[in-house]
Amino acid sequence: MVDLYRFLPEEMEKLVIDMGYPRYRADQILLPLYYKFPKKISDIKQLPKKLIEELNDADYTIGSAKETHRVVSEDGDTTKLLLNLTNEKSVETVLMQYEPTKIGGHPRSTICVSTQIGCAMGCVFCATGQMGFETNLKAEQIVSQVIHFEEILRQRGEHVTNLVFMGMGEPMANYDEMIRAVKILTHPRGFGLGQRHITISTIGIKSGIERLADENLQIGLAISLHAPTNDLRKKLVPTAAPNSVEEIIESGHNYFKRTGRRVTFEYALMDGINDSPDIANNLAKLLQGNGSHVNLIPINPTAGDFKRPSNNRVHDFERILSKAGINCTIRIEKGTEISAACGQLRTDMIG
Repeated sequence: MVDLYRFLPEEMEKLVIDMGYPRYRADQILLPLYYKFPKKISDIKQLPKKLIEELNDADYTIGSAKETHRVVSEDGDTTKLLLNLTNEKSVETVLMQYEPTKIGGHPRSTICVSTQIGCAMGCVFCATGQMGFETNLKAEQIVSQVIHFEEILRQRGEHVTNLVFMGMGEPMANYDEMIRAVKILTHPRGFGLGQRHITISTIGIKSGIERLADENLQIGLAISLHAPTNDLRKKLVPTAAPNSVEEIIESGHNYFKRTGRRVTFEYALMDGINDSPDIANNLAKLLQGNGSHVNLIPINPTAGDFKRPSNNRVHDFERILSKAGINCTIRIEKGTEISAACGQLRTDMIG
């Protein structure tokens, strides 16, 4: 069976034309898919009965994420869903909401999207990395996560404003399906989200960053650094290459030169591991002058033994970077208490 959420608009046009129907029938399928949320092809009332029958007979379908568990943070700003996408395996997807930028406006609603079930990168401080890799998600399964939350938000009179590919999995390790999903979600005749409202996060797969730079897309890139030296980074990210620090910083700089989009280096702060003043000074020297941004993320509780540094230690680290001229912020985490924050997603630990 082929899911209609897999099709780019140009591919949908070809499909209906090849079936002997006029081009406009493609838009009669696309518009409901992204704004009416049909669960089956017969729900698309604009289509003639004959076309509906032919699509069904040809084994086309409308895939949808089936919600099996929901948990909401105490402040109501974060919602974590367990979604069944494969009939066998499920994935976690998170909605994070922030204050509107103007009085009376809609809240900023960011979906943290998963591209894999599990992850093969093995980061020792990440719950997803510790559960291991299970499978890649197809583009339509990535898209369906967004559509599911969009339907929820529309019922509140709200809508998805931003996407971050920071959920379960390494997006660059599922590159083709990930980028197809991005193109569907940003296409004016698809979901229609602005490219600048999307950020892809990677542990630093050089080949994937290079391919992304060639896509001619105005999307953000976040690279997980976590250490200023290769030895320390290798301990935290066992799959890291011997010279990964230099390689990913160079890749980030090249991405900026080719796209004009500033790169963010994500840095998970772990008490007694990578949060000392000496390490902060080393990081500052490494990044000075390259125009990047550092996002400091005090580590979230996971199954590991890593602990979050004290607030004073976090702010001391930030001050050292800022004094050296490094653009730096401390991430305001949401959903930590429901295991929905960075590094906490793991489908066998729902709650």
